[in-house]
Amino acid sequence: MKNQEKSHKKTNLQIKKAGFFILSFNFLILNSFSILPVTAATEEPVLSVVYGQENANQWRGITDRLQTIGVKYCVIPLNDVKSGADWGDRRVLFLPNVETLTPTQAIALEEWMSKGGRLIASGPVGSLSAPGVRQLLRSLLGGYWGFSLSDTEQIKPTTSKIPKWTNQTDLFGKVRGGVVIPNDMGTESAAVWNSKDNPAAVVTTERSTFLGWRWGTDTASAVELDNAWLKAALNHYLTAPPPSSRMKKVEGGSQSCSTTVAAAPRQQEIRGVGEQGSRGAGEQRGSSSPSSPPPKTATAPITKPLPIVKPPSSQEAIDQLEQAVRLDVTPNSNQPISNNEAIALQQELENLIGRVESANLAVLADAANEGVGISEEKQSSSHLDTYTPQSVKEQPTQLASTKLGGLGISKDQALAQVRVIAKSLPQLIAQKNYALARQQWLTAKTILWQQFPVDRRLAQPEIRAVWLDRGTIVRAGSKAGLAQIFDRLAQTGINTVFFETVNAGYTIYPSQVAKEQNPLIRGWDPLAEAVKLAHERDMELHAWVWTFAAGNQRHNQILNVNPNYPGPVLAAHPDWANYDNLGNMIPVGQTKPFFDPANPKVRQYLLKLYDEIVTRYNVDGLQLDYIRYPFQDPSAGRTYGYGKAARAQFQQLTGVDPINISPSQPELWQKWTTFRTAQVDSFVAQVSQQLRQKRPNLILSVAVFPLPELERIQKIQQNWEIWARRGDVDLIVPMTYALDTSRFQRLAQPWIASKQLGATLLVPGIRLLSLPTIGAFDQLQLVRDLPVSGYALFAAENFNNELQKLFISTQGRVQSTKSEPIPHRQPFQTAAIRYTALQREWKFVFQNDQLQRPAQKISDFNNQAEVLRSALNQLAASPSPSKLVVAKATLTRFQSQFRVLMSQELKSNFYQVKVWENRLVTIERLLRYGERRVQLRP
Repeated sequence: MKNQEKSHKKTNLQIKKAGFFILSFNFLILNSFSILPVTAATEEPVLSVVYGQENANQWRGITDRLQTIGVKYCVIPLNDVKSGADWGDRRVLFLPNVETLTPTQAIALEEWMSKGGRLIASGPVGSLSAPGVRQLLRSLLGGYWGFSLSDTEQIKPTTSKIPKWTNQTDLFGKVRGGVVIPNDMGTESAAVWNSKDNPAAVVTTERSTFLGWRWGTDTASAVELDNAWLKAALNHYLTAPPPSSRMKKVEGGSQSCSTTVAAAPRQQEIRGVGEQGSRGAGEQRGSSSPSSPPPKTATAPITKPLPIVKPPSSQEAIDQLEQAVRLDVTPNSNQPISNNEAIALQQELENLIGRVESANLAVLADAANEGVGISEEKQSSSHLDTYTPQSVKEQPTQLASTKLGGLGISKDQALAQVRVIAKSLPQLIAQKNYALARQQWLTAKTILWQQFPVDRRLAQPEIRAVWLDRGTIVRAGSKAGLAQIFDRLAQTGINTVFFETVNAGYTIYPSQVAKEQNPLIRGWDPLAEAVKLAHERDMELHAWVWTFAAGNQRHNQILNVNPNYPGPVLAAHPDWANYDNLGNMIPVGQTKPFFDPANPKVRQYLLKLYDEIVTRYNVDGLQLDYIRYPFQDPSAGRTYGYGKAARAQFQQLTGVDPINISPSQPELWQKWTTFRTAQVDSFVAQVSQQLRQKRPNLILSVAVFPLPELERIQKIQQNWEIWARRGDVDLIVPMTYALDTSRFQRLAQPWIASKQLGATLLVPGIRLLSLPTIGAFDQLQLVRDLPVSGYALFAAENFNNELQKLFISTQGRVQSTKSEPIPHRQPFQTAAIRYTALQREWKFVFQNDQLQRPAQKISDFNNQAEVLRSALNQLAASPSPSKLVVAKATLTRFQSQFRVLMSQELKSNFYQVKVWENRLVTIERLLRYGERRVQLRP
């Protein structure tokens, strides 16, 4: 599934998910307001400084300033950076005035920072890089270089809350630089320019500081000011109150330390390349060069150099799918905008306006129900903005902008401003002013993102799932470490955990069936502990298993075994393997060998293994991943499925060995495709039937590709619609991974609207990697506005502090004597509660009725709505076939009349009416699922 074998493949980088490193620094802590002294010759360097072609002519000024500060440093030649380890093991990295990073280097930087590295950058960092690199750097730096200022300007403290470490007078003076555009969330402006609107000159986050001028150049700034900022930022990241680990090095980073450019060695060895296979994360082990000095503190075992694994030759399928639906808006590009693109841009703005208003309405309606007023700072859409309940205490609710130092305008002002921009886009495009049209569009998107309510709960009962990957489990190391992860997830309202249990042929637990437990797990049973931890926190634990993928070359590197090792099961049973048409067990450009699904012994082994999991452990569900063949391209002559058993069975059926046929023989080729697809289909049915006989309440889910059905069957033989229609599975989890909400919607919409899924629930997947926090929130809001019952986040390793804070506020645990129902476990109760929330919104709208509806019409609507509420509540309280019939009939009748009842609202706010209709469809689907789940049939 998590065929997140990520887009990073196209950069020939197989890093990602190399584990959060333990950080360690040998550096004498001064008090947080002191100046870094000249270091003794025996002290180790405290930071690394990046040297590249773009700062080569500034290098003298940079090094002179560093010597003046008196801080020792290592030099990192940018050309040598190929992986996260290449950024070194010093805790702080200084990136001065480097405008071009490759995708490989940017991804490696993200990996290094995810393990505790802290970054100080200056100048137009990455501004000449590819769009994807610029976007990634924005998330790492907390902002981006917007534009250069024409004159020298004064840097001054921000008028808002000043970070403590920047409260020094020597940080402010005259500088020639540029405006830094901060991100929406998690970024503070540490200093601003003394010019119109006081734009940001320095932005800072928990893990980075971005200086808006070319540090080290006399034409930009004085030596004293440059040094003051670098010293302040270094002290900030190298000092912290206990129990911070900020004084440690980045374990796994290269221990090599060259102090001059000429002596900086090129790294020849492989440094423990990380893995990002299925969604799973890997644990990276760094290695040092032979000339490296011995470490002064304890470090992880050093792996020996490994042969280079042939990287994939093309972008991963999951990322190709995202690219096919992308809506890129490149700043300052004057490329022509087609009519279709113009329509898409305007539609996305309108949709985003709708999502913002929908989120605010949910908060307002809930606050009114609780008797809490909302101040002007936090109001909903234009036709709702005058409602303030009387005799209640007003309680301001913050927008993303007010909470995080964004635009200081009200929501209504922001929406009005965006509507003006949206109206002007067609004219700008008609005038061929494409660059300004794009800039205006991006400005509007930023303004809208800042209007989301971020400090009030707005989530209704829903599936809130996360994939807890093997890498994170390994790094937890014990029950205590795992408990911290579950505590964090529980606080954020996560109620379902997909726990990686079988990966690359290894089990995470000591198995009596599997050949070998994962060698990185020693002395404990993570699955047993996870089940206890989840249930103690009222969470569900679903075992996530790789089905037909039997090994992983990237995981082999982590284990320091032969890259071509097929995994423990295929190593013991080579006749169980599958092959491509060239005789390769691993398809060209891919990293995983697969089982032959047609082999009866393979099926017997997997069924026995899954039986062990669900009977030995009290898991709540089982999720099948890699429930497919590897990706193929028949038109290019790349096909797969020629295992010994499959060939024999197909030849017995047709008289033809499939290795001898090709797509140029349509009838035979279709039979061969149907045969392989049937192997997967029948195995899913077999798993469902066998496991539910022993565990009737087990939830079975599948992680699947959201490719069009015919294409999917041709390329991976995965026909998950039939599994849904037959009732083999409870949850379909499509990997609808995208870096922006419009792409996400394009990927998810066909399946959300599909009539082919029977009573099975759809749970779209959201990939957190490189996704800005408010961007993730935007995708969640879209999910909540569509007719689905929840979402799944990939993956736990990308669950950062910003997301945690946001989720605690908007969907975190509510103090109550009753647990919130989970849709796949309590569908009828979920339907009733979600409908009550709908009624609250309608009540709020009618109480603030500016459309002057006739009182009788409102009364008729409320009466019909109340009849449906009663039917749903009775079904939830005591399910029976007769009550289900009544609830379904009442819902159908209400849905048929809803648009008539909402005719006036439909004209003024089409998006919101559509959202309400979607939520009624969600309730309909919950009733249908509940009917099948509890077998309530008259």
